[in-house]
Order: sequence, then structure tokens, then C-alpha cells
Amino acid sequence: MGDLYLVTGGAGFIGSHVVAELLQRGHAVRILDNFSTGRRGNLTAVGGDVEVFEGDMRSYERAHNAVKGVDFVIHLAALPSVPRSVQDPLTTNEANITGTLNVLLAARDNEARRVVLASSSSIYGANAAMPKREDMMPQPISPYAVSKLAAEQYARAFAVVYGLETVSLRYFNVFGPRQDPTSQYSGVVPRFMRIALEAGRPVVFGDGEQSRDFTYVANVVDATLSAATAPGAAGNICNIGCGDPKTVLDLIAAVSRVAGRPLEPEFAPPRVGDVKHSFADIALARKLLGYEPRVGFDEGIGRTFAWLVEDMPGAPA
Repeated sequence: MGDLYLVTGGAGFIGSHVVAELLQRGHAVRILDNFSTGRRGNLTAVGGDVEVFEGDMRSYERAHNAVKGVDFVIHLAALPSVPRSVQDPLTTNEANITGTLNVLLAARDNEARRVVLASSSSIYGANAAMPKREDMMPQPISPYAVSKLAAEQYARAFAVVYGLETVSLRYFNVFGPRQDPTSQYSGVVPRFMRIALEAGRPVVFGDGEQSRDFTYVANVVDATLSAATAPGAAGNICNIGCGDPKTVLDLIAAVSRVAGRPLEPEFAPPRVGDVKHSFADIALARKLLGYEPRVGFDEGIGRTFAWLVEDMPGAPA
């Protein structure tokens, strides 16, 4: 058996894919999840011998127990969503900042070898320069983005002050199988796909020309596992995207193609806290992690739609 990994948020969308790949590579896996957004069904999908710690990372005691004996921590647990953070910034702060601090303390106290932290492209916020580079000044414009930036800074401080190896990864608009299409906070990709299956009309906030670096989940998994062991990665922050921006209207066209029917959007005013354009410069991830996105946008859209049609219970056919 390989190393022991703790995946916080391991029952979630990205977490369950990370868990599956770790098991595939022969590692032992432990999960810490409170199942507020994660799903037990995602763990059924990964199979294998996974140790599950049910609990909230806002409890230091729970985090400490989960990290005990672990070699690597992949910290994915968070309260996602910009709109949710705008509605309830206090809970976002507690989960994403206090929760991260507890995980870092637990990793320090249990002498874990490295912590990989899931951050977000949202930290760039109002900084309009393109593409987004890690040395740019963050200008977060939502409580969610602030919470992710604070988590990054805690990780960096722990590396400097306590010698705990940390790597922060700024994920760009991850999509793929197991992303919940029914949640009001779900990503736009599965939401649009579900609407297509139900012959509905997607709501587009703004003019639809806003662009995102839609990144298929397998690419993110590759980068995340590389970040756990890459010798030169410790102490760094890396963008994880594809460097290939698509507009929301591009996404609607792609979903229309795989669904075999045109999606007619309804336009609504822009949302508070949303960023107009965002895509990644991934040169640093290439250099430090050997990262190369292997699943492009169109292939990822096809894979995700096939999952939604075939594998999700209750999905319209």
C-alpha cells in the first residue's frame, strides 16, 4: 500500500474524483466530510477501501483526529459559491477560513508531509489583466473570494513560520461528472445541461459574453496529485486551468450540440460579485507540477453530458 492521504471534502464533486484516482494509484485514503454538500453516493462510485471520518473541519478536534497518521492532506472541503457567500458571508468565513486554519494546525501537529489547498480563480476579482498570473495583485470582490485568499495566506504563513510544506492551487471553473445539476449553487455547466434535458431556457446573467476557463475535472485531479509530491512545488501557488477561455454563449452552443437541441437563453442583470472575464496562465503549473491539461473543453462537455444522461438517478432521458 502506498502513502496515506486525507482528502477533506472527499465526498464532494472534485474530492470523489481525487479519491478514485488515489485508490487507482494504490494509495490508502481517508476522507473528512460533513456531507453538507458532499454526497454519500459519490463514495459508492469510487469503491475501494476508504476510511470515512464524518465531521466538520470547523472543529479542531475533528480535524486533528482525521489527520493523525496521514502523509499528505488534500484540502478540498469548503463552502463553494460566490452567490452563497454574498447571502451568508459569516458561514462562508467559518468554513473556508477557520476550517482551513484547523486543517493546517492539525497537519502541523501531526507532522504531515504536505498540504495541498484548493484555492480559486475568484481571488483575482476586479484585476482586469489577462491572462491571470500568480504574481498579479489579488482584488477579490466577493466574500467567497476573500475566504479563499485568506486560506492561501494562512497556508503560506504555515510554510514560513512552521516549516509545513503547502501548495495552493487556484482552480478555474471546474466541471465534470458528479457536479450537482440540481443545486442553486451548482456550476453553470451541469445546470445548463439539466435545463437542456428538460427543454427549458437557461438564465444568463449579463450579456453572455463573460468568459471563463472551463476546466474538466480530470485535469484538476492530475494537477492536485502532482502538487502533493512534486519536489519544487512546496511554498508555491499555481493556477490550474486550460488557458482557453470560453464565453457563456460558447458554453450554451456546446451544450446545444451535445443535447441535439438549441438552448434559448433568458437574459437577466449581472450578479453582484461576478467577474467579467477570467482565464489562466498555466506556465508555472507546467514548470513546477509537469501539468498539462489532457481533456479539452469539447471532450469534457461530451463526457459530462453522457454522465448526466446515463448515470445520474432521475435524470431526464
